[in-house]
Amino acid sequence: PYLYFTWTVTYGTRSILGVPQQVILINGQFPGPKLDVVTNNNIILNLINKLDQPFLMTWNGIKQRKNSWQDGVLGTNCPIPPNSNYTYKFQAKDQIGSYTYFPSTLMHRAAGGFGALNIIHRSVIPIPYANPDGDFTLLVGDWFKANHKTLQQSLESGKSMPFPDGVLINGQTQATFTGDQGKTYMFRISNVGLSTSLNFRIQGHKMKLVEVEGSHVIQNLYDSLDVHVGQSISILVTLDQPPKDYYIVASTRFTKTVLTATAVLHYANSNAPVSGPVPAAPANGFDWSMEQARTYRWNLTSNAARPNPQGSFHYGTITPTKTIVLANSAPLINGKLRYAVNGVSYINPDTPLKLADYLNIPGVFSTNSLSELPSGRAATLATSVMATSLHDFIEVVFQNNENTMQAWHLDGYDFWVVGFGSGQWTPDKRKSYNLVDALTRHTTQVNPQCIRILGLPYWSPWTTKVCGMCDLRYGTGNISDNNSTSESGIRFAALLTNMTFPLMSYSAAKPSGVTRSSIKPLKTNFF
Repeated sequence: PYLYFTWTVTYGTRSILGVPQQVILINGQFPGPKLDVVTNNNIILNLINKLDQPFLMTWNGIKQRKNSWQDGVLGTNCPIPPNSNYTYKFQAKDQIGSYTYFPSTLMHRAAGGFGALNIIHRSVIPIPYANPDGDFTLLVGDWFKANHKTLQQSLESGKSMPFPDGVLINGQTQATFTGDQGKTYMFRISNVGLSTSLNFRIQGHKMKLVEVEGSHVIQNLYDSLDVHVGQSISILVTLDQPPKDYYIVASTRFTKTVLTATAVLHYANSNAPVSGPVPAAPANGFDWSMEQARTYRWNLTSNAARPNPQGSFHYGTITPTKTIVLANSAPLINGKLRYAVNGVSYINPDTPLKLADYLNIPGVFSTNSLSELPSGRAATLATSVMATSLHDFIEVVFQNNENTMQAWHLDGYDFWVVGFGSGQWTPDKRKSYNLVDALTRHTTQVNPQCIRILGLPYWSPWTTKVCGMCDLRYGTGNISDNNSTSESGIRFAALLTNMTFPLMSYSAAKPSGVTRSSIKPLKTNFF
């Protein structure tokens, strides 16, 4: 089936944290409209840009098979000019789960424009749990009172992101979710913030984790769950407590000052308001969070969007054809703070990489400026692209040498998270890889002074080419810096082309003469 939407993007004024500020609305809504679709639905969405800046929308976690030009990020898409429109066309092919969409350029995400995108399973495909009695979507994230243009100017001057001013749940500081005692409800939770990991919990209730970014997982029970920037999870909660109201809590993690947002879980037969102290987050920090992440395992006997079990694909038996180690850093280049990977900080070209790759335009990007291993050299600027081959199965190691949490996101595709660890990566660490039931996801966190290992298949059983180009990017975590799925240039991006694995990193400050607004819209049938 085909689903048709028309969205108009405008500015509006809202008092989010008690202070009127300019926000970005979609069809007058903040957050934007919720997209509820079914596996294999085709989405035709005409987006009209009424802002005073170019605009792009990305579909976080949606696989773009052979249509990467629909992904809505620079390099594969041209921004939509003011008073113009673009029609996104993509399919929720063989996917289920909780996802989001958000603006991907010019710090627009700091002003809103984000929303939920939920893919419901087809009725003929079973799920590994009873159908819930209701479904709630919670978009949680940090929030800034500063205008998005002010934040962008600060980043481009070489400064770090400021500490956020608050945490929101569905764009509000107060919200209520009502259910019937004895019934079970699904909560779809996504961190749509810019820079801060959050811990989510519900007073007096256990949470059963059932799905993570399209993967059905072993159904463990949790008192609280860490959700890092750009990540999404689905949990089941049974209203099995005495009838009253209970706190729903989202609070910042790994920050000296803890910011908290609360909502209310209201039993329909309750006459008692919330009471007692707000439940606290876990006392332990990074180590606790890593150990919790280790408990996320693929449910091998369950299917996902297709009828065959997830475990029927034995990723652990595939020998990687290439190993890439990506070490992030925060150097000063020309006196300004920038962010780099393997000593290279990305600069965006006037010609989008997808177009340059498609038309073989020389001089737009370099395939030898970024090494496959940390170089130890002084940081430089480049439009960097890393080559690989079709059908490669790539081992990617994220080496976080910074003191903040990082989050890495792969646009238009996903990966297996097969390993966690501390210190520096060595080949000997392969002995600890999970080659049996690691889950696939689109965004993973990397703890400070730690590593994260991915299995990245660069092939597809459905197409002759995976997805043209996609964006692999990281952000320098909490408090001081922007994170992976925010628009800001503080990130590393890697582009996977039809024949190459191009890598690029965005930075806080761009070199003189190179700005995102200088990117000229070109013919959209190419990218």
